[in-house]
Amino acid sequence: MNEKKDVSVVAAPDPNTQNQLRRQLDDLTVEFAGIFSRETIERFVDESPEALAGARFHDYVPVLVYRFARERLRALGQAEGVIAKEVPEVLFVCVHNAGRSQMAAALLNHLAAGCVHVCSCGSDPTSELNPMLAPALSELGIDVSQEFPKPITDEVVRAADAVITMGCGDACSIYPGKIYEDWEAEDPAGEDLERVREIREDIDRRVRELLAWLVEGRARSGT
Repeated sequence: MNEKKDVSVVAAPDPNTQNQLRRQLDDLTVEFAGIFSRETIERFVDESPEALAGARFHDYVPVLVYRFARERLRALGQAEGVIAKEVPEVLFVCVHNAGRSQMAAALLNHLAAGCVHVCSCGSDPTSELNPMLAPALSELGIDVSQEFPKPITDEVVRAADAVITMGCGDACSIYPGKIYEDWEAEDPAGEDLERVREIREDIDRRVRELLAWLVEGRARSGT
């Protein structure tokens, strides 16, 4: 007897959500006017609900779609050289984008204070962040309540200057001219707060070293 496979189906947005998505499409079309056609922007917006289908933020679908599509369009523009890159781009990748990569991105964003742009994603993103992440980072004054797991996309990898992987193998495409590092940081999944704090300190040390290297590199290049 053949077993039935569990096939996930993305439900069509309700009329209110559809209206919000259309408004967000209009906003992105204005923001990226002269850079991307409306058809390209619409494709990115239309792809986003399915890409984010696993996230447990159903009431905020339009907000997540907007943020995810905007991040992808910005990255695509930088990768194609039609959007200026004002600061170095750093991408953190782990399997679920729920623990290590989110923690590293939050710490670097906090420490860099605008001198680096940070993204994170997962090779197999889960539905929500590790519940220990918020309390561990709030102790440092970092709020991750608006963050959500996101899938890795080619344009985000292409736009990055440094790609830092953590336990996701060869999930990232290799492009010339980028820094690739693999951090052997422990996965906080299933750990208690005390252990997550220890993992946070390990990642914080690595992030500070990365930031110092990036800042020194910019100083040498005069940018």
